[in-house]
Amino acid sequence: MSQDEKNRGGSIIPMLRRRASPQRDHAEALRILEALLFASDEPLSEKDLARHLPQEAPLAKLLAQLQQDYKSRGVHLARVADKWLFRTAEDLAYLLRREETFSRPLSRPALETLAVIAYHQPITRAEIEAIRGKSFSAGTMENLFRVGWLKICGRRRAPGRPVTYGVSEDFLAHFGLESLKDLPGLDELKAAGLLEKTPPRQDAPSPDEPSPDEARPNEDSSTPA
Repeated sequence: MSQDEKNRGGSIIPMLRRRASPQRDHAEALRILEALLFASDEPLSEKDLARHLPQEAPLAKLLAQLQQDYKSRGVHLARVADKWLFRTAEDLAYLLRREETFSRPLSRPALETLAVIAYHQPITRAEIEAIRGKSFSAGTMENLFRVGWLKICGRRRAPGRPVTYGVSEDFLAHFGLESLKDLPGLDELKAAGLLEKTPPRQDAPSPDEPSPDEARPNEDSSTPA
């Protein structure tokens, strides 16, 4: 082989390496994302993921490809509350479902309160009671905080600086919601039988009867305004 041929061959090899580099970088970025999501015990935000990737890596495209790659697998890449995680495929969830026994189920006032907060957050206690048309006991909020479905959003800029409430990421994850925008509308709730199709009679509101797990003593002093 002549010296010219050697020189040409020597110049081709780095060129081929440069051409293959973007593909290797893309594959390596996919492997990094997969490892991070697999090893994490909690959902990861795109900001968390981006910190471990090259600055020029197309994170959205990589996540979309990884989501597609796992579409037919036993686990899926899901986005919940603007964060990413691997979770069992829905059609296989029954294999891993654990039967959990709660000593006391959520009462009807607690479920109604949770629904009001989910659709109207951030919201104060007074606003919740105004929407429901009745007051509720201190135990109602305590139960919702205990199961991890509520969070304190802050304080309203109003006299008394009342605390405002919202639903937590655990609430979204439990119900498989990517964000609050995925909450069902009124028509969907009615179709599912969760709401009456005809408006209820407008009787005079009455306070909720406390359930065994919702004690009323010192209600005002035990719950923030």
